[in-house]
Amino acid sequence: MARRFVTLDVFTERRLAGNPLAVVLDAEGLDTAAMQAIAREFNLSETVFVFPPAEARHRASLRIFTPARELPFAGHPTVGTAVLLALQDPTRDDARAFGLEEGIGIVPCVVETLADGTGGRARFRLPVLPDYLGPGPDPAVLARLLGLEPGDIGTGRHAPSRHGVGPTFTCVPVASVAALDAARTAQAPDPADGLYLYAPDPEGTGQRWRVRMFAPNVGVPEDPATGSAASAFAGVLMQFEALGDGTHDVAIRQGEAMGRPSDIALQLTIAAGALQGVEIGGAAVILSDGSLHV
Repeated sequence: MARRFVTLDVFTERRLAGNPLAVVLDAEGLDTAAMQAIAREFNLSETVFVFPPAEARHRASLRIFTPARELPFAGHPTVGTAVLLALQDPTRDDARAFGLEEGIGIVPCVVETLADGTGGRARFRLPVLPDYLGPGPDPAVLARLLGLEPGDIGTGRHAPSRHGVGPTFTCVPVASVAALDAARTAQAPDPADGLYLYAPDPEGTGQRWRVRMFAPNVGVPEDPATGSAASAFAGVLMQFEALGDGTHDVAIRQGEAMGRPSDIALQLTIAAGALQGVEIGGAAVILSDGSLHV
């Protein structure tokens, strides 16, 4: 059977940058083993399989796979698939809002598409808030793991911590972008976690961060852009930054060390000193389309 697929580059406005994504549009009839095999064949950070929604008021139901396992939620698949589905809708206008059914719950999305049909921008609101999972490993342990000096671990008031939004992450503050770029790929001490390194971005003002994410446990030695980790990073910022009530826009740059620069927009809404909402946004552009005969 021929099944349509599309590949996109996500969290970028230009092709051959950002994070590649494969979306299989005709997934009905595929079982879990077949989807996992297809994800291994694409060998991208994630592959999405699109199914009809369980509730008609939603746009679609998604299943998301890395080359090694299924995920309940991931950011760049949500952004890329939302843009693609908006472009595929024959009744579309340039701005659409809909829900996507994922393992984490219903993910509300807002999409603006380009008039030429080549891509667009999407943002989504997390259906759950990040969970604080406790302190991270000892900085000396992390320094050895990453091939850094002990003084490279930590920035400002930040210390290693663990946070999750479905997927879980060991979040490691790094003192400088130079140390961030020098870190070697590693598996987080907790084998269930991705290893999320972040450093203040010296370019610009405000909340600007440079990041890297390693997840060899799910077949992703390094990820060019990780929306779920950026979502968890909202919990890090609540823990270590003095953010007041209101809306806070955070710029995250990832993928530089891989030659695939990616830009993730993170927005936190805080009221009465508590995190009330998290949104992730970014661009996506179509790269190719074709058919799978499986």
